Formats: sequence, structure tokens, C-alpha cells
Amino acid sequence: MINLESLKYTEEHEWIAIDGDIATVGITAFAQGELGEIVYVEVETVGETIAKSEIFGTVEAVKTTSDLYMPISGEIIEFNAALDENKDDNPGLINESPFEEGWIIKIKLSDVAELDDLLDHEAYQNLVG
Repeated sequence: MINLESLKYTEEHEWIAIDGDIATVGITAFAQGELGEIVYVEVETVGETIAKSEIFGTVEAVKTTSDLYMPISGEIIEFNAALDENKDDNPGLINESPFEEGWIIKIKLSDVAELDDLLDHEAYQNLVG
């Protein structure tokens, strides 16, 4: 189980969990709640190095589509196969388990110093009220 207080967050509602030089990224419970039922996740950037704050994919809900932003620069090394329409195709995992089974990508970090620019758990809670 992920300790939410150990995560870092962006103002765009992505979370990031660090394990050495690999990070797991997803969207927060607040974000999935605002989006509603998620029906599709598109990430076509696996294998690419993406800069912090650039778009790495999209999440489509019943009523809207939202861009996904890189919380930190790095190479996208994995897309969660459980969300992939060509594999298990269960994007609803983001609604059911945004911090566990509903993670979206794994990245190999390029610049660990960028973590200092992210919000800690308390600051993120203050942001979303």
C-alpha cells in the first residue's frame, strides 16, 4: 500500500512515487473524482524522454478529456498494461484505485533536483481543500 504522505504532487493533480531512479506516476483521487468515470487512457510516449510539465498522454472520461503532464523530466519506460486498450483495458482502475492499481506510467528520472519543485502531501491537501 502506498503511503500518500510520502508522495509528491503537481498542481495539475498528478502524483509521483520515487523508488531509486524510477518513479511511478498517476492522477490523484481528487482528479479522478473531478473527471468522473474514466473510459480511456492514451499514452503513446513510451520510450520517449519528456521534459517536466510537458504532456505525456490523455485521460478521457465520459464528459471530458484531460491532458496528463510529466511531474518530472524522464524517459517513460512503462505504461500500465491494465489500462491499455490493447491489453487488459480497464481504465476504470484509475477511479477504483488511483494510488495503487490505477497508476499510469513509470519513468526513469532525468533530474532528481526537480522533485524539490513538487508539492508534498500537506501542500497538495491545502491546494485541493
